[in-house]
Amino acid sequence: MYKTIFSFSLFLSVLTLSGCFTSGSETQRWQLAPQGSTNFSLSRDGRFALVSAIEQGIVLWDLQQNKKLADFGSQDQHHNTVITSQISDNKRFAITATAQNFATWDLGWSQAQGLWSISDGTIRDVAIANNGDDVLLALSNGKALFINISTGRRLEFLAHHEKVNSVALSPNGHYALSGGNDHNAYLWDTRSGQILYHFPHQSRITRVALQRDGKFALTADGTNEVFIWDLTNGKKVSELDINLRQQNLSSARFSDNGEMVATGTPARRVELWQTQTGENLGSWKAERLQDARPATAVVYDVAISPTGEVISGSSSGFAQAWSTN
Repeated sequence: MYKTIFSFSLFLSVLTLSGCFTSGSETQRWQLAPQGSTNFSLSRDGRFALVSAIEQGIVLWDLQQNKKLADFGSQDQHHNTVITSQISDNKRFAITATAQNFATWDLGWSQAQGLWSISDGTIRDVAIANNGDDVLLALSNGKALFINISTGRRLEFLAHHEKVNSVALSPNGHYALSGGNDHNAYLWDTRSGQILYHFPHQSRITRVALQRDGKFALTADGTNEVFIWDLTNGKKVSELDINLRQQNLSSARFSDNGEMVATGTPARRVELWQTQTGENLGSWKAERLQDARPATAVVYDVAISPTGEVISGSSSGFAQAWSTN
């Protein structure tokens, strides 16, 4: 594993809104990648968006001020496609990844902290803590890999027996949640590698999420089972009341207080749920890219704003705000 340091200059420009206040419960729309995006991450309050696209590289936007904040360009010299990313809970740092390498970014200074290569598996998902140093990788070789990029400390979590598909990391970097093709999700301590809770499913796990204060965890599998777990005792709180068949989740995020959880799917669906009961509180469809084939959009990330709106970012290159009233 090697490291290369880059620096990038800051570019500011005004973002042109594409179709605000459209019909239904959509309240605002931003077109951030006109040709579509390969990945899209939102800050937990939905204010900032980190968008990756083949044509424009990696770009940071402030949705509240309608401004492009930074143009980072390609992640590596080979212009490999960014497939996953995350903005830290405190909105200061971000991580982006291709199948073979990952980069971390200091968003406050609009510059990269470094680029690292992975040689013993392909990267499937990533997470980053508030210190910008602790990162977590889901790998195809069955490992969940925790790294402190300042000290070089590595912890390989080996409880999974097949591909690890999704990971989440607590804001302080002390706790990790991982789920994989072996039908299992684990909450574990990144300081010791000790398993704290085991969350079994009947099918491969496609998405996991942690509530920021450590109250709840979400685990979702390839069928319709999406469970909420109480992290004070490891017991199941609820199961989301999903009516569609085989609705996989491509994104999930708890509200700050943990009372609600927003989800997105590879088939345009954006939804809001009550944590304690699993009741559906709202459902919307993300905008498709015009003339795209297939005529759908992957909802890469979701967030809940301080005013209670659900924000989504999708492969069509649009960020959208949805009213929950």
